[in-house]
Amino acid sequence: MDEYIDILNEVGEISGKTCLKSEAHQKGLFHASVHIWIFDNHKNILIQKRALNKDTFPGLWDISVAGHISAGELPIDSAIREVSEEVGISIQQKQLHYIGTSTKKVTHKIDLIDNELHHIYICSINFNIETLKIQQEEVAEVKLIPLNELILATNLNNTSFVPHGKSYYEFVLNAIKNTK
Repeated sequence: MDEYIDILNEVGEISGKTCLKSEAHQKGLFHASVHIWIFDNHKNILIQKRALNKDTFPGLWDISVAGHISAGELPIDSAIREVSEEVGISIQQKQLHYIGTSTKKVTHKIDLIDNELHHIYICSINFNIETLKIQQEEVAEVKLIPLNELILATNLNNTSFVPHGKSYYEFVLNAIKNTK
């Protein structure tokens, strides 16, 4: 879905300019997204398999929920909205724990350049995976994976996962591991 998003300056601040997400990707304009890692009290992490129609990394396992921040939207509000849209879980702001940001620029093809600042949240909640309402345009499948298995898979550069990079996965998975 195309939507208006804020364009960021070189240090990650909102520049005052907006454009359609498709234009930002076509031109490689710096913009923001949210990454939400959801896990249960046993530290089993919800991961999603990206829909096969996605422009980037179709059919690969990825973050519990991720999405672009709409123009004028706060990252926390975007995170709450994306979790509801993609997996059908209603969460509140107090359930999200902001752990930091990550910047990444990936040129998928000449007219698809993802130049993003990711606002990263973790969320420990109990849920029944069988009752999740999956947004099929975005998500092909979901499953729970134990934290230690995900650490091992991402350390081995498993090609069935979106290649976020070793330092990104270490940062996020250590934050989950150290959550009480």
